[in-house]
Amino acid sequence: MSERLPFEPDSAADEAVCVTRGHPSADGAPPGASAIWFIYMVRTRSGSLYTGISTDPDRRLTQHQRGTGARALRGKGPLILAWRQEVGERGAALRLEYRLKQQNKAIKEQLILHPDHWHALSQQWLLTSPSAARREDKREPDAALTPDGLPS
Repeated sequence: MSERLPFEPDSAADEAVCVTRGHPSADGAPPGASAIWFIYMVRTRSGSLYTGISTDPDRRLTQHQRGTGARALRGKGPLILAWRQEVGERGAALRLEYRLKQQNKAIKEQLILHPDHWHALSQQWLLTSPSAARREDKREPDAALTPDGLPS
């Protein structure tokens, strides 16, 4: 396993810790600077999709490929970055990551094929309160999506 610097983040949570401890952020921005966050999907050798967030999806993919990223992806390579979208601030990225992880693979595949549908879907998810989203996710698949996984 490669040796990591003490401030090199291993996950999105670690990136936030770096800023709070005064270390340079993972994207090289000064501590406390607001970074632009992305949501991304990585495709594994078996075709599975992993969803995550990062300030630098290319760097994060490299970490996943080296085996220093998410444990869920270790030994599942080769890995490819199938999709990414800029989402702005970290709080929005976390909320959207949660919602996207709740969706089935068919909907994720539709987003990969039709990235232009992301904006409408993400705006709808951001306008839904977290508690309402949890109730909605437990009841039925996202009602705002058509059967083919596209926004209605």
